[in-house]
Amino acid sequence: MELIQTIEQYAWIGWLVLILLFLVIEMLTLDFTFLMLSIGGLAGLGSDLLGAPVWLQVIIAAVVAAVLVLFLRPPLLRRLHRGEDPTPSNVDALLDIGGRVVSTVSAHGGQVRLINGDVWTARTDSGELDPGTPIVVSRIDGATAVVRASNPTLTEDTSA
Repeated sequence: MELIQTIEQYAWIGWLVLILLFLVIEMLTLDFTFLMLSIGGLAGLGSDLLGAPVWLQVIIAAVVAAVLVLFLRPPLLRRLHRGEDPTPSNVDALLDIGGRVVSTVSAHGGQVRLINGDVWTARTDSGELDPGTPIVVSRIDGATAVVRASNPTLTEDTSA
């Protein structure tokens, strides 16, 4: 019985530690989840200062955090990401890009010139592609483009 009274007496310290822990994690993740949890902890701390029992403090903190995560976090994330450039970059920008075979491409290797001017080592999953054949990049596997034959009207002429 004395243990429960001690916990109730010093619960505010637990809430402060929890709030600070959540804020530190939020600074590392920048995802708004732990910010919402820390605000829920703040509600728990407020209910403790108003004299609520520990079980009610936990329920209040959980409900406030859940409501914030479900209803406030999504619009905040949308607003944060509103100005981002949707253009793919790096490897993602190479997927489905066209080009032409420079040296015969087989399952073991070859070279292609993409429409952006880059020359890549390439391989194909099926068959063999002769020089001049229009291609499309299916995926990037390490430093090798995995290509497939394409309709010539869909790619630009990259022979230089």
